[in-house]
Amino acid sequence: MTIFLILAPFAAFALLMLLTSAATSLFAGAAIAAAIIGYEVFRGRSVKMLAAGAVIMFSALGGYITLIDGDWSATEVRLAVDIGTLAIALGSIAIRAPFTLQYAREVVDAETMKMPGFMRANYIITWAWTGAFVLMLIANLLMIYMPSLPFWVGLGIGIAARNSAVYFTKWYPAYRRTKYGTAPASALVSPS
Repeated sequence: MTIFLILAPFAAFALLMLLTSAATSLFAGAAIAAAIIGYEVFRGRSVKMLAAGAVIMFSALGGYITLIDGDWSATEVRLAVDIGTLAIALGSIAIRAPFTLQYAREVVDAETMKMPGFMRANYIITWAWTGAFVLMLIANLLMIYMPSLPFWVGLGIGIAARNSAVYFTKWYPAYRRTKYGTAPASALVSPS
C-alpha cells in the first residue's frame, strides 16, 4: 500500500493533465502530497523527502504557471515535473540519504537496519527509481522535440518506466533474501 501512497500525487497529476488545466493538475498533486504527509504524521511516521519535495515542486510550478507564465504546453509541464522529481531522487543520493531509506526504516526491525546490505539495497532501489525518472524525462523530451510522435509513445514509455521501478522495488528485497538469506529493506512495499 505504501507504494500507492507515494505515487498518488504523481498519478493524480498525470491523470488530471489529460482532463483539466496544468495549474489545477499541479495544485491537486500538491494537495494530495500534503494530505499524505498529514496521514503519515497522524500515524506517527516521519515526513518523507519525496512527499515534501512533491508538495514544494507541485506548488511552485502551479504558482509559476498561475501567476507568471501560463503559456506552458502540457508536455513542458510534465517535463518540469520529471526534472523536479529526478532532482529530488538525485539530491537524496547526493546527501547520502536515498529517498527509499525513510520508507524502509519504518517497515524493518533494528537488526535489519544494522545489516551491511541494508544501505546498499536502498541505494540500488533508489537508483532504479532514478533510472525510471530519467526514462520519463526522455519520453517528454521526445514529445517536445519530435512532435510527430504519437502521444501514446511518450505515455507508454512513462508507464513502462514507472511499472518497471515498482516491480524492481518489490522484486529486489526478495532476491536479496533468497541470495543472502537476510531480510533487507523492503523499502516502498510495506504491508501497511
